[in-house]
Amino acid sequence: MKRLSILSLLAFAVAAHAEIKLPAIIGDNMVLQQKQTNPIWGWDTPGTKVTVTFAGQTKSGEADAKGKWTVKLDPVPANAKPATMSIAGTNKVEIKNILVGEVWICSGQSNMQWSVQSSYDSDLEIATAKHPNIRLISVPQVGTQEPQNDFKGAWAECSPANVGGFSAVGFFFGRTLHQVLDVPVGLINNAWGGSAAEAWVRRDVLEKDARFKTLMDGWVAREKDLSSDAAKQKYETALAAWKKRAEEAKAKKAEFRERAPQSPQQQLSGNSRPGNIYNGVLLPTIGYGIKGAIWYQGESNASRAYEYGYLFPLMIQHWRDEWKQGDFPFYWVQLADFQLEKPEPGDSAWAELRESQTKTQNAIKNGGQAVIIDIGEGRDIHPRNKRDVADRLVRIALAKDYGMKIPYRSPEYKSVEIQGNKAIVTLDTFGSNLYTFDVQEVKGLAVCGADKKWVWATGKLLGADKIEVTAPGVAKPVAVRYAWSDNPVCNLFSKEGLPVTPFRTDDFPMTTKPVAPAK
Repeated sequence: MKRLSILSLLAFAVAAHAEIKLPAIIGDNMVLQQKQTNPIWGWDTPGTKVTVTFAGQTKSGEADAKGKWTVKLDPVPANAKPATMSIAGTNKVEIKNILVGEVWICSGQSNMQWSVQSSYDSDLEIATAKHPNIRLISVPQVGTQEPQNDFKGAWAECSPANVGGFSAVGFFFGRTLHQVLDVPVGLINNAWGGSAAEAWVRRDVLEKDARFKTLMDGWVAREKDLSSDAAKQKYETALAAWKKRAEEAKAKKAEFRERAPQSPQQQLSGNSRPGNIYNGVLLPTIGYGIKGAIWYQGESNASRAYEYGYLFPLMIQHWRDEWKQGDFPFYWVQLADFQLEKPEPGDSAWAELRESQTKTQNAIKNGGQAVIIDIGEGRDIHPRNKRDVADRLVRIALAKDYGMKIPYRSPEYKSVEIQGNKAIVTLDTFGSNLYTFDVQEVKGLAVCGADKKWVWATGKLLGADKIEVTAPGVAKPVAVRYAWSDNPVCNLFSKEGLPVTPFRTDDFPMTTKPVAPAK
């Protein structure tokens, strides 16, 4: 009898504390995507009927065996008047100050994470960021192999008090959308500096694809090593040595900038391990109604540019499959110019990564690329000019998704014709004309003959879309490259100021293509 009484008390305690729980992505101040179905979900006692009321509609669902429930709201038009959503289950919850408009994911690595306060004109940008109808939410950086269903965060009205730490590209993109469309905008920032593309993909998706066997086998071996006692001991020895050097520098009042060694656990929970960011950062937001995603990443995959050619499209399709919202728009930033300017033309892993990004436009639907080969900083991988980056992204969205008739696509290579010692390159200018900045000569061109030795070339514009390319000593050019280096000196644009997309006319093997082991 006593045992039954204790069980009854425990059951009563559980029932007393049972209540609706909502994920962080669904809460006060959120923006719902206009004109499409919006899933709303949360948790309650298994078997509980949950009813959601919003904008004149009522939808019901039932908490499953794990307590999760989901309802889908019918599409509603944009609305800048704050509204309330009521959710009734074991108890009743109200979500307040909800707007309806356009919702975009802002994702990638450090150049998307780069904050407003660290960008050009940050003082002015922050002081003028009084946009209560732009709503911001950031997802913390959690790397794990265990799927997460929630994160710590909350939607907030955009203001000078909170915009400083938000993604600069994301904010500038969203602000222009808001100003042009005159509807509320919701921005979800989940960028993680230094992240590799494979970390944003569910692990089993990569494991089932033979193209990633080398990548995944390498990680299995690395995980085994990092989990060993030997790795732990090696780290502790390195840490002790680092602390000693730090103390010695302090005693000498010398500057000490050496970073502490990374622990095995830090590497296992970091931003490169396949599936880590998908599980810890992306998954808790998947299913929330969005218009699309903007992406700025690739630096961490540059040494594997060949692989990125099929990894990046797979990642995009994977996200769309998971979201179950069709082929939503996905727009990305091509790598900027970075590192030293090379005195001679040749190969470049960064150029190859840019090529893989460019080719992705043809590999997926509803994709688009913002070229920023003129915006980078040779000495810093993080260009401070994020406003122009965002402007080039938002042009794509305004043209492709919102019906504005504005130029948005950088000119791209179309064909080449060899005429004696000349190569005549034709570009697709998408209705525009070519323009050379600063000087009339086209800068950034290189040619090679049959010997495949690259030399700088002279370029001259022929009409709206052609370039005549010649080089002393190359009597019969075989191939042409433009802006094909880590940090090219180049000056070719459309007349609207969109830089020509770096290109090559050859199909020589990529230097980043893995070499099959000798048998």
